[in-house]
Amino acid sequence: MKAAKPDMLKDIRAAIIDLDGTMVHTAPDFHVAVNRMRAELDLAPLEMETITHFVGKGTENLMRRVLGVDFDNDGVEQHYPRALASYQKHYLEINGEYSSVYPGVHEGLAALRAKGLRLACVTNKPIDFATPLLEKTGLRRYFDVVYGGDSLPKKKPDPYPLLKVCEDFGVRPAQALAIGDSSNDAQAARAAGCRVLNVPYGYNHGESIHKVDSDGIVSTLLDAAQLISA
Repeated sequence: MKAAKPDMLKDIRAAIIDLDGTMVHTAPDFHVAVNRMRAELDLAPLEMETITHFVGKGTENLMRRVLGVDFDNDGVEQHYPRALASYQKHYLEINGEYSSVYPGVHEGLAALRAKGLRLACVTNKPIDFATPLLEKTGLRRYFDVVYGGDSLPKKKPDPYPLLKVCEDFGVRPAQALAIGDSSNDAQAARAAGCRVLNVPYGYNHGESIHKVDSDGIVSTLLDAAQLISA
């Protein structure tokens, strides 16, 4: 595990934090909603591990990857509208019911706020899914800004959402720290000019987080907060 260098985390004024796989273990929710959708389409259920490999690039990508298990590109596009509508219905019905907040998240967010940082949650999850989940888990109160994957013209790994947060908060990108579980977060942060830490317990499209170009890996959000100079 590559440790973050404390001197890289000086003059941090804001933290931009991912949701799925970083703050909340949402794979069980994805598993239930995806397989309820697949049942409506008379498709066999998928294992949770398979589904989590498809998580991270937004709902549209998730649906196409899930359908791609059974269909070629033409078949995927043919079934996509029905699959998306079904999935959204089922996800909204169970959003947060099977999920759990990772250890150290509440403590880490409280510590970041105590150090005077402004906090934003930036996720590729649709905002209509993200906001209720943050409310249900008690995490919404920590954040000044929440952007979902459909809140802005572009989503991670594009740097635009992170640059928008920096503009909102009036900080330079170098004064913002992104924290996430995947290459999406690291690529967006690198392109924006932000510092970036990864957590090792998330999804990262089924790839090792150790291969991602970041400023270090931290065990929890609390560990990340403790690395930042007050």
